[in-house]
Amino acid sequence: QVDFGKGAWIEVEGKRKRPHVFRVVLSHSRKGYSEAVWQQTTENFIRCLENAFRYFGGVTHTTVIDNLRAAVTQADWFDPELNPKISSFAEHYQTVILPTKPYTPRHKGKIEAGIKYVQNNALKGRVFQSLAQENQFLLEWESRVADTRIHGTTRQQVAQVFNTSEKPKLLPLPPTIFPVFSEAPRTVHRDGHVEVANTYYSVPPEYVGRKVWARWELRLVRIFNTRMEQIALHARAQPGRFSTDPVHLHSRKRAAIENGADWLLDRARLIGRHSGDWAQAMMKNRGPQGIRVLQGFLQLAAKHAPANVEAASQLAVSHGVWRLRELKGLLQAPAAQDQFQFIQQHPLIRDLSHYQALIPDCFTPITKHHTTNKSIYEPPSPPSNLETTPSVGSPANATGPAPGSGGQSSEPL
Repeated sequence: QVDFGKGAWIEVEGKRKRPHVFRVVLSHSRKGYSEAVWQQTTENFIRCLENAFRYFGGVTHTTVIDNLRAAVTQADWFDPELNPKISSFAEHYQTVILPTKPYTPRHKGKIEAGIKYVQNNALKGRVFQSLAQENQFLLEWESRVADTRIHGTTRQQVAQVFNTSEKPKLLPLPPTIFPVFSEAPRTVHRDGHVEVANTYYSVPPEYVGRKVWARWELRLVRIFNTRMEQIALHARAQPGRFSTDPVHLHSRKRAAIENGADWLLDRARLIGRHSGDWAQAMMKNRGPQGIRVLQGFLQLAAKHAPANVEAASQLAVSHGVWRLRELKGLLQAPAAQDQFQFIQQHPLIRDLSHYQALIPDCFTPITKHHTTNKSIYEPPSPPSNLETTPSVGSPANATGPAPGSGGQSSEPL
């Protein structure tokens, strides 16, 4: 039986973090294996269970697990659904993995007691400096304390029962460990490829538009259908490249790809003649991989004016540019401005003599009057018959009546 529980605190850079403790308990002898991990991921679950089998020296016929998300995708008492990676692990080790009934702890009572035992006996009140230190302590505790105890139910020593009656019944270990790989669902693209780690791998044409399951490791990529039957096998390729099996593009099976290419080419021709020429030439140079490029070209063309797309396509054809990234650069580059030459004669251009009357006199030279010796622009003198009003405080104001004389001013009102 297998389950997770809370581990002992680990002090990392002055801060305490609490990992999870993975534990396996064999049902007959109660021999156990414990390992601390930071997260309950599918990969950690597989590695911990694999380490437990190696520690025991054999594989159990059945393995009862809790309905943790890392292992069970759909919890159901009658028909549970395991994570595909867990199913592959069980097949590799020839063991049967049985999830318990949801929310029923009594179905795994031995591991429930085993988790409490490791928490209260081994880890209670302890603080470790690293995850490796805690795991080393758990290994020593298993052999020094847990294996040598007399179990309360069996009334026998755990290690003795395991060595004499349980270990001989375990299945032999496989010659190799379970490979490390990643996997995820994928949808087959119109060009008959699926994307895995920024690389594109072909599948049989009958799976175009359907869901498949991709599994990749260091050297290989495997594609499975929904029944987990392998439908394609490829060697890992560099990111950005296509890996195409010629069998997947047999003339009798490529109708879906070719029909999709014709439809996309028709859409490119609607933009203009140069766009259609570039799309046709690109497909000829790139092959089936060009379908995805053509789709990107149509999306790019929707964001720009058709005239700009036509100009960039014409330039790309003349320079033999068949990559979408380079065509995008041509679209984003500023267009060269037309240079206009100045002209001297045109019906709208008049002779300068037509504008002479519009030139103000202020721009003509200043001339002197011969009789008065004054400038013609000098302001004229005021008329002699106009009287001026003396300013306040001027001597003219002093000619009025003396203060206190009671006389009136002689000026008319």
